Amino acid sequence: MPTTIAIIEDNPEFRRRFTDVIEAEPELVLVGSAANGMQGRALIASIRADVYLIDLGLPDMDGTALIREALATHPGCDVLVITVFADDAHILASIEAGATGYLLKDSASADIVECIRTLVSGGSPVSPLIARRILQKVRTEQAAAVIAGVARPPPSPNAPVAVSTLTEREIQILGLLGKGLSYGEIGAALFISAHTVAQHIKNIYRKLAVHSRGEAVYAASKLGLVAL
Repeated sequence: MPTTIAIIEDNPEFRRRFTDVIEAEPELVLVGSAANGMQGRALIASIRADVYLIDLGLPDMDGTALIREALATHPGCDVLVITVFADDAHILASIEAGATGYLLKDSASADIVECIRTLVSGGSPVSPLIARRILQKVRTEQAAAVIAGVARPPPSPNAPVAVSTLTEREIQILGLLGKGLSYGEIGAALFISAHTVAQHIKNIYRKLAVHSRGEAVYAASKLGLVAL
């Protein structure tokens, strides 16, 4: 079955670009688009999509409100944030609202497609720059906790983080993720397709019990598999 996509984006050039990317892929179907928050609200109310691409910087509404509305109206859908904002406040607000992916607008067309595929496969894709921001935030918070004398709680004994469950290929991919490479760049480096990379990353997320690139790389660093 094709994956249905709806776009809520006020910039006409970006909206046309995202439309062209989706229409060029036979497994993706565009079911609607909106140019502002009010149109987006009407779109969500009238059409159920598998994935909603939502801009945060809408002229009449905070995009996080539409994230919540989409998830409340259509449980089980995915929301991929498409934005120019790469700061902690917008990233955390989107995650708290329920977004399952975070993509910067300057991402390559191939990366947009792979992000959608990863979402549908159960992953939580983010742009490499955003993954770095998440890692930096985690490291900063940990340093602050050490200074304050706050001990981290021991990992749950039920957490599926055994190194032996990761394959050699998955460890290679984790190392490249840690360097900020995109799915396409990882595939080129390992002579595999970006789709195969996405499948490996889905398995990595499951084995490490994480939901994003940043969490996966951080967990791998704690296991001594990659260096930050």
